[in-house]
Amino acid sequence: MIPTVFDCMVFLQAATKRIGPAAACLALVDGGRVRLFVSANVLEEVHDVLSRPAIRKKFPAITDQDVLDFIEHILDKGTLVKELPDVYRLPRDPDDEPHINLAAAAGAAFLVSRDKDLLSLMDDEAFRKQFPTLSIVEPKEFLDQVRSTISKDAGNG
Repeated sequence: MIPTVFDCMVFLQAATKRIGPAAACLALVDGGRVRLFVSANVLEEVHDVLSRPAIRKKFPAITDQDVLDFIEHILDKGTLVKELPDVYRLPRDPDDEPHINLAAAAGAAFLVSRDKDLLSLMDDEAFRKQFPTLSIVEPKEFLDQVRSTISKDAGNG
């Protein structure tokens, strides 16, 4: 299984759109192809975002129970990392630090995000040197890479 971290936006999109790249990313977790790592901080952020009035107005079918069920599902399918190292600081967007620190603690191969601050770190030489095995990618690219890996593995079996 491929160790992976999703940022809050990926969870939001998976919860609100049952079809699309973010939902397909979560389906890979459900299917046992990807090992999802989460932290209390990330789950709190997901709960907060899914409970915001603006989100509820945009997606009126989402109920408090749906949010709790979604988080329970993530906890059931994911691996909770209880202690995060404080190994990376991102002064321009400190809210993104927990995702990077979670990826570091989990030894994640991927951090899946649509956040431009996070995605831009792939062009940062110091970041690449500190985290040489971590790829920060958008959901569609993640799907392409994972499916390619699955196809190669199937061809070798």
